[in-house]
Amino acid sequence: MDFERLVEQVVSGLGFELVDLEMSPKGRLIRVFIDIERGVTVDDCATVSNQLTRVFEVENVDYDRLEVSSPGLDRPLKKMGDFERFAGSDVQVRLRMPIGSQRNFVGVLEGVVEGEVRLRTEKGDVSFPFDEIEKARLVPRF
Repeated sequence: MDFERLVEQVVSGLGFELVDLEMSPKGRLIRVFIDIERGVTVDDCATVSNQLTRVFEVENVDYDRLEVSSPGLDRPLKKMGDFERFAGSDVQVRLRMPIGSQRNFVGVLEGVVEGEVRLRTEKGDVSFPFDEIEKARLVPRF
């Protein structure tokens, strides 16, 4: 079983969503970002951390440090479902290849239609294929 699927299985089994998984180049540091609709607490992070530690022992995963946390207010959007779930939110999107001469867009996420992510920007509406998105994050409103 691949490592990301293993982590996702543990996290989702505890009732959380795996938002992101980061590993240092040699796998010595593992960062796991979790979310749940009600918001992530310190106890949630401890619960997931303890369970992952046990699973990593059984699966002989070699690492030095495990960090489990919330993705924060500027949560990354990784899956197609994220773009549907956070429709109406302010987002920042970076594309793999520019449209015209622009790779970075900021605007209100309108959702996904037929595999195209739609965004309302100051310059008008834009849409691009989900596969062309390199990076996307929520932009918190204060």
